[in-house]
Amino acid sequence: MAMYVQGFLIPVPEDKKNAYLALAKKSAEKFREYGVSEIVETWEDNVTDGKLTDFRRAVKAEAREKIVFSWMIWPDKATCDAAEEKMESDPFWAEMSDMPFDGKRLIYGGFSPIYTMGRDS
Repeated sequence: MAMYVQGFLIPVPEDKKNAYLALAKKSAEKFREYGVSEIVETWEDNVTDGKLTDFRRAVKAEAREKIVFSWMIWPDKATCDAAEEKMESDPFWAEMSDMPFDGKRLIYGGFSPIYTMGRDS
């Protein structure tokens, strides 16, 4: 099974959890139209401080911010790349100007799996 994974690390103010969830659900429907096959959104539950680096330091999380760790599974990189192109001209995203987090501290990237357990095995 081919797949391409996008991962996200986002600092979100604790009091904006519901707003973030609403944004995630609304965005998920649009990403489904673009071809994403799975989205997982997780809210910080057990994020420990590391000795050199950690999730909180990676995004410069402030007091009263929680870490969201999420990922999207795409059928392949081509579908993901096509979705990014569609996003540039889709008016849907212009309406999403009131983000419940500081987008400048969001970290994301695309990944080609080298091993999976539970999906293909």
